[in-house]
Amino acid sequence: MKVLFIGGTGTISQAVSELAVKKGIELYLFNRGNNNHLAPKNAKIIEGNIRNPKDAAQKLKDYKFDVIVDWVAFDPEHVKNDIEIFRDKTDQYIFISSASAYQKPQTSYLIDESTPLSNPYWEYSQKKIACENILMAEYRKNDFPITIVRPSHTYGKTSIPAAINSSKAPWTLIDRMRKGKKILVHGDGSSLWTMTHNSDFAKAFIGLIGNIQAVGHAFQITSDESLNWNQIYKALAAAAGVDNPKLVHVASRKIAEYNDIYIGKLLGDKAASVVFDNSKIKRFVPSFKAIVPFAEGVKDSINWYDSHPELQRIDQDWNDLMDKIIEENESKYSNL
Repeated sequence: MKVLFIGGTGTISQAVSELAVKKGIELYLFNRGNNNHLAPKNAKIIEGNIRNPKDAAQKLKDYKFDVIVDWVAFDPEHVKNDIEIFRDKTDQYIFISSASAYQKPQTSYLIDESTPLSNPYWEYSQKKIACENILMAEYRKNDFPITIVRPSHTYGKTSIPAAINSSKAPWTLIDRMRKGKKILVHGDGSSLWTMTHNSDFAKAFIGLIGNIQAVGHAFQITSDESLNWNQIYKALAAAAGVDNPKLVHVASRKIAEYNDIYIGKLLGDKAASVVFDNSKIKRFVPSFKAIVPFAEGVKDSINWYDSHPELQRIDQDWNDLMDKIIEENESKYSNL
């Protein structure tokens, strides 16, 4: 099977790329070449810029693929360009959407593929919804062979997954824990969340590649493990060798007042208590079973960073913001 990944070296896609090659898939990666040191050695690289449609169409004009996966499309214009470039070039086009597109606020804690798509808080999620709508319309009108996949919070060995962490230097959170500093947790830490290891995600995703029955369908792929945020932060601390992390609870809406990024990432996503029903993906990929518990998966992440001290960068601006939020709100909101 001949498969093209647009991207293919990110946290989620790298694990899928590695498994695809192991499964004997003839894998091509189309990207700008910035992170191809992370690509499987047997993957074939086509360097180009998908954001330049003319350049991409020219470099891919002589290719046809059984499956094309766009890992980096997040704007309606991106999928419109993909439709034009890849029409008649594939039997299946897989779009990576997001579980953050699901209804906020929710009417049910249990999320499946029939949950409405509506997120007034986060532009990222709104754009993913718009992309899905464009692709579904193209499937219904012109038989463009789309499959939609909605990952939730997926991490790998290079990740420090948390609700509130520095996007520039994720090791900063672990550094705070090891130094005994206070750790900000949204709400009272009791809302439920699901962390999915990228190796588990990859197993389900590979089962969709070339699965003709999956065309026209949307799927969420997550672990079946549900943890509350207090448990998640304590698991991170335990993996870092910290016995009693100093968790400080502050209301999500109050945190969002300090930085607009948390309007989307908290109010539009992680502040909601969710449990994912993975019945559909298991029907289409019967062999799929998530086997990596968060407490074990995150140990690999900490160990990886400990073996790469040069990557243990600290985001002091984020540190200062955490100190400010905690200092101004600890006594008022710690019991919420």
